[in-house]
Amino acid sequence: MKVVLTIAGSDSSGGAGIQADLKTFENFGVFGASVLTVLTAQNTTGVKSISQIDSNFVREQLEMVFDDFEVAAVKIGMLFSNEIIDTVREFIKNLDIPIVLDPVFVSKAGSKLLSDDAVENMKSLFPYVTIITPNTFEAKGLFNFNENNNSGVEEIKSLPCKVLIKNIKKGTQSIDRLYSNENIIEFESAFLNSENTHGTGCSFSSAIAANIALGKNLEDAISIANKFVFEAIKNAPELGKGKGPIAHKKGFECL
Repeated sequence: MKVVLTIAGSDSSGGAGIQADLKTFENFGVFGASVLTVLTAQNTTGVKSISQIDSNFVREQLEMVFDDFEVAAVKIGMLFSNEIIDTVREFIKNLDIPIVLDPVFVSKAGSKLLSDDAVENMKSLFPYVTIITPNTFEAKGLFNFNENNNSGVEEIKSLPCKVLIKNIKKGTQSIDRLYSNENIIEFESAFLNSENTHGTGCSFSSAIAANIALGKNLEDAISIANKFVFEAIKNAPELGKGKGPIAHKKGFECL
């Protein structure tokens, strides 16, 4: 069985973060290991408080996982601070496995998940990852990306990793656009007007990492992850008073 590691924060409501990652890994039949970066007190309406885990303990978690397992792929989510970003960077720069970075800025309920001074430092991870998966808001924060005037596109194309900008809305379609040097590939799905989107970004990047670990090429992994999240939103369990969680369940037709 393939082992996939998630480096991310804990969501007490179970819909995003480490919890969503592990549910996604299980759905695709890979074994999920986890390194916690922060603890959050949150639910579907927002984040009440965040408790950062000491960066030395983050490093020790990483060391213990890699000392014991042959990790096939890594997904990185909420890092929160410069200290944790620096710790993760120093560890992953020596790895030679696929790494999917989801540069988490805010929760679906609008809560801030990355300190202001850490946004620029996030870019120091890019030389060591395979792909980053920002949504349009995160792409704007990192690259001043603007779909309407192509702002930021040249910087994105010059990066040492591939970039997948998620959920660009075009009429009734939702576009995930992959930038790879001069190539641009679009993955389309119908736009679902749903309040049940808590954890979609976490689950999407985890699905990509899981499928790369299973031997899929990057484009196929993205396509499968796209369909997985579409079905997960469509079949959401309608829980909570805010942005509800999606359905992490086995048996979707796209799999």
